Amino acid sequence: MIELTPEQHQVLTQNGKEPLRVLDRATNIEYILVRAEVYERLKAILSNDLPDTAALMNEVMAADDAKDPYLESYQQLFHGFSIPSLTLGL
Repeated sequence: MIELTPEQHQVLTQNGKEPLRVLDRATNIEYILVRAEVYERLKAILSNDLPDTAALMNEVMAADDAKDPYLESYQQLFHGFSIPSLTLGL
């Protein structure tokens, strides 16, 4: 574990509860310092223990489609219809 210098501690406490951006000048890599409890919450949210979102969405959509009395007519109406792809200059 790296311990903060008094100057770093002062900057960190002045920032309140907001994350602090720091730069490693040797590599030019930017990091964000967050309190340990915030990191642990984020880690739990982003961990692989979460259910597969795509699979859940497919399940919900299939259940919704099963209840849609107009789905077949939509599918027939738009059969063969395609939307041209768009190129976004981002």
